[in-house]
Amino acid sequence: MLVIGIAGGSGSGKTTVVRKIQEQFPKGEVSILSHDSYYFDNAHSSLAERRKKNFDHPDSIEFELMVEHVEKLKTGESIEEPIYSFITCTRGDETNVVKPKGVLIIEGILCLTNKALRDLMDIKVFVDCDSDLRLSRVIQRDMKERGRNVEQVLKRYEKTVRPSHLQFIEPTKRFADIIIPQGGMNLVAIQILTNHINQTLK
Repeated sequence: MLVIGIAGGSGSGKTTVVRKIQEQFPKGEVSILSHDSYYFDNAHSSLAERRKKNFDHPDSIEFELMVEHVEKLKTGESIEEPIYSFITCTRGDETNVVKPKGVLIIEGILCLTNKALRDLMDIKVFVDCDSDLRLSRVIQRDMKERGRNVEQVLKRYEKTVRPSHLQFIEPTKRFADIIIPQGGMNLVAIQILTNHINQTLK
């Protein structure tokens, strides 16, 4: 199994990069693990307290479970990936079964911050993007998918997203084997990465 880690700021285009890589392979050849699924469950707190949580801090992710799951996939075992809701900020009772495939992509803003997880990756990628474009995408996404209004998104961006990006996410560029500027729009970089993956698999 070839393990690829794809990190980058919120709204940088990571999901688009992952999708375009996945499209280059036969159906069922690529498994995807999102660190968004591994946020700690906050069901014990009130909804107001949950929404104050800093989702851009490494301490918000249950990396120990994530590392355990990647290790199991590498040994040929299927795992049950948690399902996390950004509406309620809690984990659901159901899980998503992920089966081991030839390629595993680990995707998330903080996935290169954890050394134990990085050590399981064969290729580390950082998706780079201008901050104004990232903010625009975050506003659209959070309003559409996470039930927030513009004021809430901007307040969260100023209080936690931007400071955490500068402190935790941007520095992980130094761990990357490949940096993709312009995210999913950079078809040349995505093709080069895909070619490298194919070459490595052969």
